[in-house]
Amino acid sequence: MYGWRSRIGLIVPSSNTTMESEFWKMAPKGVSVHTARMNLTDVTEEALIKMESYAKAAAMRLADAAVDIIMYGCTSGSLLKGKGYDRQISQELERHSGIKTVTTSTAVLEALKELEISKLAVATPYIDDVNAKEKQFLEENGIEIVRMEGLGLIKNIEIGKQEPQTAYNLAKRIYTPNADGIFISCTNFRTIEVIDLLEMDLGVPVITSNQASMWFALRNLGIKEKYKEYGALMKERL
Repeated sequence: MYGWRSRIGLIVPSSNTTMESEFWKMAPKGVSVHTARMNLTDVTEEALIKMESYAKAAAMRLADAAVDIIMYGCTSGSLLKGKGYDRQISQELERHSGIKTVTTSTAVLEALKELEISKLAVATPYIDDVNAKEKQFLEENGIEIVRMEGLGLIKNIEIGKQEPQTAYNLAKRIYTPNADGIFISCTNFRTIEVIDLLEMDLGVPVITSNQASMWFALRNLGIKEKYKEYGALMKERL
C-alpha cells in the first residue's frame, strides 16, 4: 500500500505542473502524495479569488482517499486578502473535509520563524499586482521585505515551463547583504534543484514554496527524516 507511513493530500491550481513532481521527489519513504485540482489558468488577483471557490470540492475528494493532512498548495492564492487569510482557508476546508488542512503561505511563515528570518529578499514569477499583495501579507506578519522582484508572468502554464536556473538567477539578482534569507515564491516555480546551490553561493537560508510546504506537512504529521539536500530547512530543522 502506498502511503503506509502517511498520506499527504495536495490541492493545486489546475495549471500547476510543478508541485506534484517536487513533492514526490522530496517525499520520504512510505509517504504518498494525492492531488486534487482547482480551475486556474491566469495568476491574477481576480482569478485566484475565483479559484478558491473550487477548493471545498477538491478537499472532499481528497477526504475520499483518507489522506492524513491536506496542503492548500498555492502561495499567492492563500495570501491575497492579507493577514489571517491563510488560516481562514485552512479552517474552512478543515470544517468541510474533517481533515487537518494547512496552506503554503502558513508553511512559509512558519519556516521563516523557524530559521529566524526577519529581513527577506523575495523572488517570484508574478506580475506586480500579485507581488504587492504578497509583500503586504509578509509585512503584516512582521517580515521586512528588503527587495522583491517578479518575472511578470500571468499564464500559470508559462511559470511551470521555467527551468531551475531561472529561479537561481532571479534569486541571485535580488539578493542583498542586508537580507538574512531568500524566499522564492510560487508552487509552480521549479526551485528544489537550486536551493543548496544558492545557500552555498550566498551564505543565507533559502525558502521556497514547495520546500516549506513539504517541511510543514511532515512536521504536522510527525514524520522525521534525514535529508541531505533541499536546504537548511529540510536538512537541519525537521
